[in-house]
Amino acid sequence: MGKTSKDKRDIYYRLAKEEGWRARSAFKLLQINEEHNIFNGVTRAVDLCAAPGSWSQVLTKNLRQNVENADDVKIVAVDLQAMAALPGVIQIQGDITEVSTANSIIKEFEGHKADLVVCDGAPDVTGLHDIDEYVQSQLLLAALNITTHVLKSGGIFVAKIFRGKDVSLLYSQLKQFFTYVTVSKPRSSRNSSIEAFVVCKDYQPPKGYVLNMVNPLLDHKYCDFNEFTGPNRFIVPFNACGDLSAYDSDTSYSLLLEGQTSYNYKKPVQGPINPPYKEVIEKCKNLQL
Repeated sequence: MGKTSKDKRDIYYRLAKEEGWRARSAFKLLQINEEHNIFNGVTRAVDLCAAPGSWSQVLTKNLRQNVENADDVKIVAVDLQAMAALPGVIQIQGDITEVSTANSIIKEFEGHKADLVVCDGAPDVTGLHDIDEYVQSQLLLAALNITTHVLKSGGIFVAKIFRGKDVSLLYSQLKQFFTYVTVSKPRSSRNSSIEAFVVCKDYQPPKGYVLNMVNPLLDHKYCDFNEFTGPNRFIVPFNACGDLSAYDSDTSYSLLLEGQTSYNYKKPVQGPINPPYKEVIEKCKNLQL
């Protein structure tokens, strides 16, 4: 995203740089919290698929307000990619589908479990909505699977989803584990995007549920998939997050923000660490590709 990029007209992209957030997605979590108060009383949190770290920044800033001593707050960020260090955030570079990653998280919490688990992960979209929705749902189920290992009873889970025609099954699966499930669309999320965020409260696993990172998350021992069709399917409430007077993510605004007399370009707060395309760029420079 260079100086000539049209993204400079994206108000949340610009505000993220102005306020020191690593990505515009920070505003999505902030607006979800405004609507659902998910940070209340939370001192231990896990950020799955954390890179580049904007949600970890939000957690650090807000959770420290819950305690007198900042050292009482513990935040663990997990991602396959390397991420630039953040003060007060413990980083684990690992796979969320492996039980060793879950054990590492619990070890960092000294045997305790998390109050809150968030996941803003998404696959590289192809533009084919059916495929993108399926891959995203599998990523969410992987996040939920590791969440069952690290989240305390009564805890909160927030994750990105792609809404499509077959999303009712996903809602029903989440309802098996949480008393309250809803879907939110933050105002900072573009209307043209099919993304939304599930907000699940009061974690209560099904009776007899056995934690296992190998087998499918749910099978016929815990629920009957046939009940998810027809009038018995679970339809979650949907709400929009963010004050209606806030900026609209699909609108272009003047480059002069409030209180400014001239526009000054600012670089992103944190560039990517070892991006996947880095090797390709090097090979192109050396005429090896």
